[in-house]
Amino acid sequence: MDITRIDKNFSACTADENGFIFCDVKNPPFALEGLPWYKENDGAYYRLPKTMTVSDVNEGVLALSFHTSGVCVRFRSDSKQIMIRAKLSNSCDMNHMPRAGSAGFDTFCKMPGRKLLYNCTVKPSPGQVEISEIAGNNPDRKFAEWVINFPLYGGVDSVEIGLQAGSRIAPPKAHKVPHPVLFYGSSITQGGCASRPGNAYSSMLCRAIDAEQINLGFSGSAKGEKAMAEAIASLKLSALVLDYDHNAPDEAHLQATHEPFFKIIREKQPDLPVIMLSKCDFAYIDQPSIDVHARRREIIRQTYQNALDAGDKNVYFVDGEKLFGTDLRDCCTVDGCHPNDLGFYRMYKCVLPVLKEALK
Repeated sequence: MDITRIDKNFSACTADENGFIFCDVKNPPFALEGLPWYKENDGAYYRLPKTMTVSDVNEGVLALSFHTSGVCVRFRSDSKQIMIRAKLSNSCDMNHMPRAGSAGFDTFCKMPGRKLLYNCTVKPSPGQVEISEIAGNNPDRKFAEWVINFPLYGGVDSVEIGLQAGSRIAPPKAHKVPHPVLFYGSSITQGGCASRPGNAYSSMLCRAIDAEQINLGFSGSAKGEKAMAEAIASLKLSALVLDYDHNAPDEAHLQATHEPFFKIIREKQPDLPVIMLSKCDFAYIDQPSIDVHARRREIIRQTYQNALDAGDKNVYFVDGEKLFGTDLRDCCTVDGCHPNDLGFYRMYKCVLPVLKEALK
């Protein structure tokens, strides 16, 4: 359908000087994903229920819930170009992560008969919070599927998509995997330090299997609280990836929270596939660090083993020591901890067959 005839949101708009008509992504036929409590939160860009307080989770989680990791907008259009007009909540400049990942958007496009492929990156300058840039190119004007990933950090106040006047627009096709895959974990889960949003390992995985992503990664703040497990357990999911080893302050905390966290979810969802990861930056040079990492890994492995022994057939374990592979492991992070794009790619390659098996 012609964009100017689709509904009042478009028909009330006039094209700008470049011939683009803009509409808020909160309006149909755009489909916002990655915000499971969107309706309960009155349309806020917020990744957890607004009813949660410091009595439920720590302050870091509450602050980082405004960050838009895992959020995207999907639609179909034949517009020759796609514009984005957005206002960031803050500029979110960090010394170890590209702004294209922390504060930028990236776009993927699926032309008829082809795979979903990377198309464009919107890269705000340092300190820039207002964005108006080309976010996609479709020179042959084919009726294509579009996915625009939101910033991994910082969050947004508003996002509008601009399509050329006279273009057609439609809702996106349904995902092949019927319900979202949820990731709970640390800054690595949130996407630090991918060069752009689509290069986080969670995003790569969800593109590969064609599923909605719910990203509950919280830098330094995923502590395995009971309320978080209960919130996750309330959602209809296709799979859960449990990856918060990094944020447990010590072995005792991990021991006290990991299995109880899993059991809360398992009690509510007995058939949900759950994949448990230990930390990806497993030390391999300094022996004391190896010992500490190995002990933490065994706590997670024991949760998995206990579930197996109890007859659970929907649990999976991924050894963090294997996530970066063996060749050039020291090239997989920006700081010995946070993955770069190579590190995230290797995590994706390691986890993908496990996720496919879990969904089978």
